[in-house]
Amino acid sequence: MENVQIYWNQLINLAVVYTPKLLIAIITLIVGLWLIRKMVKVVDRIMVKKDVDRSLHDFMSSLAAVGLKILLILSVISMVGIETTSFIAILASVGFAIGMALQGSLGNFAGGVLILFLKPYKVGDYIETQSFAGTVQSIQIFSTIMLTPDNKRIIIPNGSISNAAIINYTAETKRRLDLSFSIGYKENVDNARALIDKVIKADSRILLDPAPMIAVGMLADSGVNFTVRVWCNTDDYWNIFFDIHEKIKKEFDENGIEIPFPQRDIHVYNH
Repeated sequence: MENVQIYWNQLINLAVVYTPKLLIAIITLIVGLWLIRKMVKVVDRIMVKKDVDRSLHDFMSSLAAVGLKILLILSVISMVGIETTSFIAILASVGFAIGMALQGSLGNFAGGVLILFLKPYKVGDYIETQSFAGTVQSIQIFSTIMLTPDNKRIIIPNGSISNAAIINYTAETKRRLDLSFSIGYKENVDNARALIDKVIKADSRILLDPAPMIAVGMLADSGVNFTVRVWCNTDDYWNIFFDIHEKIKKEFDENGIEIPFPQRDIHVYNH
């Protein structure tokens, strides 16, 4: 019975000592979380006003929130009376062990940071990397998600992309469109060139500066190949690509110009 009384007295003493500290720590935690939410919203508004890229915006907001919450938790632990020095040492040891086990993930995280800051591409760009091509849907901390033209989702680790060659097809506002058209050897080259030029000039989407180029590119096995190079706005690239082919075919048909196909002459000798 005496031991119970001793334990009860110790418990009362602990309650008297730690209850105020615990209450203050809880109040600090609640107020701190409220302040962090307010601070993150302020940071968000500032980045919106500065027109910061949306991918970088989200990343920085989440990073700021996590960092501030870690500092708040350490402060609350210190207020309760727990030694933060030993706590931080244990946390560092656990972090080191986790880091060794997740080296690939850390590499992808570092790659994501590089992509967000160096901006080789952004959400909405059409890129080609690691033998894959598609429109960037989102840039996440560990991976980039792309969507192919036939609606396949591709998820590529950021570490691989940050160390690989990247072709960004939509980074520039203008692109050169390279086309090739063939006519038969019996057709008049100047007439064919004039018809191609007529189709190009009739399309207002094709830019006149730089000037379009129409030239004989090759004397092929089955016909004469024209190389056509025109400049256009990036958004119009594929529409012009398909439209010009159709219009050239119709123009050649209307003017009796033959588009050749592979042919072979067979000579039969009777002995």
